[in-house]
Amino acid sequence: MNQHWQSNVMPHFYLQIPRGQFIVSYKIGDVTGDGFPDIIYITAEKQSDGPFLRNITLFVRYGRTYQTEEFQLPENAGYNPTIWLGDVTRDGINDIMVTIDSGGSGAIIFSYIFSMENGRMTNIFDSIQFNEQHPYKVQYANQYKANVFSKDPSKKYTLDLQYKGNEYLSEIYYTNGVLKQPIEGWVDPISGLYPVDLARNGNYNLLAIQRIAGRYHADGLGDVENLLSWDGQSFAIVRQSVGIYGQDMDVRQSN
Repeated sequence: MNQHWQSNVMPHFYLQIPRGQFIVSYKIGDVTGDGFPDIIYITAEKQSDGPFLRNITLFVRYGRTYQTEEFQLPENAGYNPTIWLGDVTRDGINDIMVTIDSGGSGAIIFSYIFSMENGRMTNIFDSIQFNEQHPYKVQYANQYKANVFSKDPSKKYTLDLQYKGNEYLSEIYYTNGVLKQPIEGWVDPISGLYPVDLARNGNYNLLAIQRIAGRYHADGLGDVENLLSWDGQSFAIVRQSVGIYGQDMDVRQSN
């Protein structure tokens, strides 16, 4: 046996993991379309007694050949790595989605999708690349507004900030609604990526959630929601919207 590998026993199967690591998560399903169940699993190296993991790696043990293939992830450190299997490319074959929590204050995730293409397992989605390809601007405006600009697709959203209350508004606006000084916020990288079966037919889209921040990170203004669909070559945004946070109401006044 290769000295860099050691056996690990799981129900009915013998799997290999890098020495010094352990299996964090696994799923069983056909991800090649050959009719044989494959084992998809993640290994990692634990740091002391905490939940932080390093060297997070994806493996696929193919059920027909019994061969194991290793896939290095661009960001391979974080928390709670998970696997989801489902058809997001609409070819009738399960794809693999791996998601890792970064552990940062923005609840940012690293998410990757692997799919069988021309007989090879290929990485077809990288959340980091998605973030870089879809930039935003957030600018406060007069009359208690904030504008969110999306470059791709080219969209503008105007948020009403009056629900923030007088104390918040008085810090950044004069009494006539004019900004005291220019203020820019930002849109976080993806913090949630969810498979959604809109037609209930086993074909999944992806819903990506990104937080809109104002003057500081805890100053949340809402979320950008992108619905992604596979177009044969990449995941395209087919619908973009902005969800805003509601104002707490006095229950006594609403009755």
